[in-house]
Amino acid sequence: MNDESRPVRAEDAFDVAAVEGWLGRGPIAEVRQFPGGASNLTYLLRMADGPDLILRRPPVGTKAKGAHDMGREYRIQDALKPVFPQVPAMAAYCTAEDSPIGSELYVMERLDGLIPRRDFGFPITPEQASALCDAAVDTLVALHAIDVSAVPGLAALNKGDGYVARQVGGWIARLDNARTDDTGDWSDITGWLDAHQPADVGQRMIHNDYRFDNMVLDAEDPTRIIGLLDWELATVGDPLMDLGCTLAYWVQADDDEFFLLFRRQPTTAPGMWTRQQVVEAYCARSGLSLTPAQWTFYEVFGLFRLAVIAQQIWYRYFHGQTTNEAYAAFGPAVGHLEARCRQVLAALPAGENV
Repeated sequence: MNDESRPVRAEDAFDVAAVEGWLGRGPIAEVRQFPGGASNLTYLLRMADGPDLILRRPPVGTKAKGAHDMGREYRIQDALKPVFPQVPAMAAYCTAEDSPIGSELYVMERLDGLIPRRDFGFPITPEQASALCDAAVDTLVALHAIDVSAVPGLAALNKGDGYVARQVGGWIARLDNARTDDTGDWSDITGWLDAHQPADVGQRMIHNDYRFDNMVLDAEDPTRIIGLLDWELATVGDPLMDLGCTLAYWVQADDDEFFLLFRRQPTTAPGMWTRQQVVEAYCARSGLSLTPAQWTFYEVFGLFRLAVIAQQIWYRYFHGQTTNEAYAAFGPAVGHLEARCRQVLAALPAGENV
């Protein structure tokens, strides 16, 4: 894994000696923090003896009830590892009650490879960038093709039909629970989503945060995905909802100026695919079909959900639960995503069947 770690922020520090004693893998020579992500916290444990490890824990000042469930994230990856090789190997997990640092945490093996961030950060040709998009679609299709009923520990995640409805209602509730004084009026958008829900197309294993900056690429061949990280939101549900959430982050070169500034992955680099190309390739390989009008629901939902995630982070910053100045931009981002949802809806031809 390319080392973009930094010294640990004061507000995110923990008792290293206590973790060392609990983990029982010898001395921890150094702890550093990864800057990526705005939800759970990720640390590099440089071990004095043996391979380096990765520690994950929730942030201080959690707002959303039920979020940041380290045990769930650990168990999903542990169950998936035998059938989905891009999952890192799990090393240890601890509940909050027994934790050496007062919160849930888990430790996993560190994957040796490259993680694309806002820009690649390593040499890659347009041809390789296109091949990486191809591999990203293939990997997502492979994840969605897993027979969850045959994998111990995954079948229990399947709540059956109604995933779309549960997601629409759940994310509307999350928005209401994370409102701040500057939150806009989303009623027209949430009302449209509620009124235009499609039936589930299936119950598949979905990642729910499938992005390039959650992938680990082969250092010798950056078109090969060797790892997929951050399984916090993974579950069993509608695969097209997963695709819609993925493409909410997919900023392309012809997007507006603010959305280009909001970009967190290298999807504007030469050779990278457009959102339409991704949708078409995914549908062709998964056997699903969508009209452009039908895709509108998944696109708007993905943007709405991304806005709610940003609002939850903005809530923590707004109320002083975090001092990380990087989160100051999340408030304006919520407003932009609100406008973007309306823009997508306004482009829907009158009378089209969604």
